Amino acid sequence: MENFSRKVTSFFQDEEGLTVVEYVLGAALMIAAMIIVFGNLGTTLQSKLSTAVDKIS
Repeated sequence: MENFSRKVTSFFQDEEGLTVVEYVLGAALMIAAMIIVFGNLGTTLQSKLSTAVDKIS
C-alpha cells in the first residue's frame, strides 16, 4: 500500500504531466470557441445570402 501512495504522490508532483494536461485543455477550449464562432458566422452568412437571393428573385 505504501508503494501505491508513493506512486500517487509522485504522479501529482510530476510537472511534465501537468503541462500536457494544460495543453490538451487549452486546445479543447480553442476548438470549442472556433466551433461557436464559425457556427454563428455560418448561420449569419446563410441568412444574408438568403436575403440577397430573395431580393434578386
